[in-house]
Amino acid sequence: MNGAWLYLAALALGAGFAVPVAVLSAALGQGRAGAAGIEGIARQPEAAGRIQTAMILVLALIESLVIYALLIALAILFGFGLPHGDKVLDMLRGH
Repeated sequence: MNGAWLYLAALALGAGFAVPVAVLSAALGQGRAGAAGIEGIARQPEAAGRIQTAMILVLALIESLVIYALLIALAILFGFGLPHGDKVLDMLRGH
């Protein structure tokens, strides 16, 4: 097993784990933000509009972080490190 295999495996694992970790973290954050917003509206119904606006803003910011993680993972995978064409076969053969 040459260094090319290790490089390709590390690249795939790094890009493959970046997005699921970001999505899982964002899902937990969105769940907590939603629960806190609903609890705040239940405790103070007259402030529902302000709470809902703030909650939607927070949810949009959390979702933007997931999109950034996706873009970074794609940049790592395709922009910086993933060889293409005959270079992949040459790397795997050890040339």
